[in-house]
Amino acid sequence: NQPPASADLLLKWYDKSARKLPWRAPPKATNRTDPYRVWLSEIMLQQTTVATVLPYFDKFTQRWPNVEDLAAAPLDDVLAAWAGLGYYARARNLHKCAKMVVERFNGAFPDTEAALLELPGVGAYTAAAIASIAHDRRAVVMDGNVERVMARLFHVETPLPAAKPELYALADSLTPDHRPGDYAQAVMDLGATICTPKTPACGICPWLEPCRARREIDPRELPRKTPKKAKPVRFGVAYLAQDNRGRVLLRARPEKGLLGGMLGLPGTEWSEAGPTPRDVAAAAPYQTDWTDCGAEARHTFTHFHLRLRVLIATITQPAFNAEDRWVAPADLGDHALPTLFKKAVRLGLGAEPRLPTA
Repeated sequence: NQPPASADLLLKWYDKSARKLPWRAPPKATNRTDPYRVWLSEIMLQQTTVATVLPYFDKFTQRWPNVEDLAAAPLDDVLAAWAGLGYYARARNLHKCAKMVVERFNGAFPDTEAALLELPGVGAYTAAAIASIAHDRRAVVMDGNVERVMARLFHVETPLPAAKPELYALADSLTPDHRPGDYAQAVMDLGATICTPKTPACGICPWLEPCRARREIDPRELPRKTPKKAKPVRFGVAYLAQDNRGRVLLRARPEKGLLGGMLGLPGTEWSEAGPTPRDVAAAAPYQTDWTDCGAEARHTFTHFHLRLRVLIATITQPAFNAEDRWVAPADLGDHALPTLFKKAVRLGLGAEPRLPTA
């Protein structure tokens, strides 16, 4: 007979095998982790791996040790520190959320899912994670790792995303009233370190015996997923202008839309049809002779692929414009420049290196 899965089995494993992470309290700790650190880590970990997040988390917490410090920081500084983590709406919402926690909640993060959901950038998963991990409240934490564990443990054949309600109900059935914060981290650790997508280490899994997928199917086949539609390709043009000192022209993008509020190269709109010659001429920051660098900056967003032609020119007498920032290539790392535009700058500078004149 198949023994039932239980939270106690998983917690026993977690007590010995918990990952040591800078935002996490040890198992059975009486003092919970600072909610600020839990919240910050969960926002950073969205669409990103732990290995990528660790240096960013360290940098943020050294520079802004608490939510009051982060709320008081200029948005540009936060965006610059975030550069490279991607999905920049998270950074803008991070700053908005910090301000709201300070202004509305006197610097203390709410301890209920309902109140946490009112914060900018906090969705159902993040609210449950903060409530359980930081406040030890019973909450059902569902990320991709937990979905995979539940699909295998209970042999759920329904493909994602249709399976989400069923998987949530199963996760709810296992979530204990006792040590819910440790349990939430344990089930996420299980998915991240043992019940992995391609090479699950079933032999050392604490839920080895109750796992139905291990007994009835190759666990690697679960969870099933509805095939995604092919992503469309959009096209655009970016302008890499340098002045006679070799500095690069950057401009802030509109607040709304992709990479909103971030610094980038001036350019056309992005569309599947691509810009017309008239669009290309109209979007140029200066009316001068632009040279195609002969390469495209290619980048993939959540919903589409982008192919960006890079046009280059030297501007000998830049006009004064309050929107413009002329930045030396060596100083670009000090600005919140998204990966897409870093690629475009590298292509443009590599095509025709221009050194500052004496």
